[in-house]
Amino acid sequence: ELQPVESGGGLVQPGGSLRLSCAASFISTTYFMSWVRQAPGKELEWVSSINFAGDVPAYADSVKARFTISRDNAKNTLYLQLDSLKTEDTAMYYCAEGYRGSQNWASFSPPSQGTQVTVSS
Repeated sequence: ELQPVESGGGLVQPGGSLRLSCAASFISTTYFMSWVRQAPGKELEWVSSINFAGDVPAYADSVKARFTISRDNAKNTLYLQLDSLKTEDTAMYYCAEGYRGSQNWASFSPPSQGTQVTVSS
């Protein structure tokens, strides 16, 4: 796929878990990949990134110790494991090329559909 295809979102109760996936043909040739999210009425924010080897992850403070990013370059797939979910994690999640400081994520316009995560009791 020329554009990412995100999946795995859904409705989950607080404290629950989800695993997001992003399939894109360019993942196997892109050094840094990120997950970003946009909550209703808020700007897009960077969530996590990972290097090509998959051994140097980075996380926003708001998700550190709860989310885990990983990638499988052979499958051209990026993952995000979401654990201990909170209501404030409710957002549309997108994958994108880059890392935390590679661009102004608030101005980024995702080319893909994203996957919706809703955390509610």
